[in-house]
Amino acid sequence: MSTPTAQLAAAGVSIWLDDLSRTRIASGNLQELIDTRNVTGVTTNPTIFANAITNPDDTSYDAQVHELAASGASAVDAVFAATTQDVTAALDVFRPVWEATNHVDGRVSIEVSPDLAHDTEGTIAQAKELWDRIDRPNLLVKIPATKAGLPAIAASIGAGVSVNVTLIFSLERYAEVIDAYLTGLETAKANGIDLSTIHSVASFFVSRVDTETDKRLDAIGTEAALALRGKAGLANARLAYELFEKEFATDRAKALLDAGANLQRPLWASTGVKDPALPDTLYVTELVAPGVVNTMPEKTLEATFDHAVITGDTVTGRYDEAREVFAGLAEVGVDFDDVTQVLEDEGVAKFIDSWHGLLTTVTEGLEAAR
Repeated sequence: MSTPTAQLAAAGVSIWLDDLSRTRIASGNLQELIDTRNVTGVTTNPTIFANAITNPDDTSYDAQVHELAASGASAVDAVFAATTQDVTAALDVFRPVWEATNHVDGRVSIEVSPDLAHDTEGTIAQAKELWDRIDRPNLLVKIPATKAGLPAIAASIGAGVSVNVTLIFSLERYAEVIDAYLTGLETAKANGIDLSTIHSVASFFVSRVDTETDKRLDAIGTEAALALRGKAGLANARLAYELFEKEFATDRAKALLDAGANLQRPLWASTGVKDPALPDTLYVTELVAPGVVNTMPEKTLEATFDHAVITGDTVTGRYDEAREVFAGLAEVGVDFDDVTQVLEDEGVAKFIDSWHGLLTTVTEGLEAAR
């Protein structure tokens, strides 16, 4: 009998792990997850690297920290030296997956500095720098979908850089992300770049939407409000998939696809369930659709492998149901535009905090090693 993760993959979902560490790579665990859990990619962010580097049981970074300290490296240089080394190693582990999936999967993401979230030119420069430095065709550079990030996404795609667009919460912003991708492809085509070499995913966050919305529903406290708990995240993601289908069926998109471009796949992020009252595989089993990516923390991946019930496509055909959820939210007084803006602001702030925490830890490590 096939496993739930194999069934998920067969239903058209690419399973990516939302975690990376040097120990996971060196121990063979990453390869084991590829072999036994149908994992075909990895996403990273500053919080993930902070957890890896500050883990007291993980000594795999010690030698490199001593070398960097001896060379007089700054904390920022040291962080990028460590993270690019890990990402490069993971990209090499995933190279056979990249080849076996016709270059669609086998992807590993690395994020530009969160300090650049509102700096368009800085983001463009660092995206190109990371792309050139790591020099692997299966890399994705993560750029946040802030207002300043949108032109950086278009410029990076236009330069042939494959991009993971992160921190998308609203349908309005997602539409702007798709437009930025298509704009970038048009630039790349004009520049004579082979469009088939450019890949992108659009990371739509799920559980955080429920956390913020449910907090507001609890404050309202009526029976109608409480009946909507745990529904906004799925409804938002399902309507995002509807938007994906619609926007990539336009004449503009079709012309680029006919010229060899790839679809910008929706990626479900923040899929770890935070409310213990909800099933622990909710954001996996209820977001199955062809051609999507679901990036999972290891706990969610293992829960999926252990007991998820995969029933096929649970997204298409449920758009009216999703719209009813939003009608209900408006009726009870939840301002969803405000929900998504708060989430974007918080998401950027959390990554900046993690980034600065990581820099502080690395600074201390460098000083101790000198």
